[in-house]
Amino acid sequence: MNRSDVCVVIPVFNEEAVIGDVVRSVREVYPVVVCVDDGSADRSSDEIEAAGGVLVKHPVNLGQGAALRTGLEFAMQFSTADYFVTFDADGQHDVADVAQMLDLLDGGDIDVVFGSRFLDKRSQISAGKRLVLTLAIKYTRLSTGLALTDTHNGLRTFNRKGAEALDLQMNGMAHASELLGIIAQREFAYAEVPVHIRYTTYSRSKGQPLINGVNILFDLLLK
Repeated sequence: MNRSDVCVVIPVFNEEAVIGDVVRSVREVYPVVVCVDDGSADRSSDEIEAAGGVLVKHPVNLGQGAALRTGLEFAMQFSTADYFVTFDADGQHDVADVAQMLDLLDGGDIDVVFGSRFLDKRSQISAGKRLVLTLAIKYTRLSTGLALTDTHNGLRTFNRKGAEALDLQMNGMAHASELLGIIAQREFAYAEVPVHIRYTTYSRSKGQPLINGVNILFDLLLK
């Protein structure tokens, strides 16, 4: 089913090898895709436009938090969508997982749905990555009180009320913890569903899994 009531927001930084395929696969179900090129030095912008994504550009790299803030603000002005999805650019997320998240929002009782790679065994997580994420999960659970099993998963869905509340100030990876703090403070109704994170040869070649986890902890300590 093609859902025009959904806008997918993708932060992008130097992903020319995969972003075109990611945008095309998302647009097969969710045609409105807003991509924020966060100061890429490659041809990411060209690939986004060729795939039919709506392109927004940062002239310099500001960080994933800043890209999400820009993308969500633009998406809410650009579209009349009822729901907003944050989706990673590197091909690790499965578009099929979004449907079950939207089903919960469609019910009207939930404002935010978080994806969790720890609720089933589909995601093959390295020991180092698991350790760092576990520490981040414990920190954010203590600081926010939200009972989540995966606090730094980029696959999330929001109704418009939830998306409008996300005035993110942290530009780096710790924006995820800031986001949870906002959800807790505003007492939004939330849920969590199992999602599949594909740790591909491409993402591992970029050194993303463990380094991103370390960046999360570093940003949290500086918060």
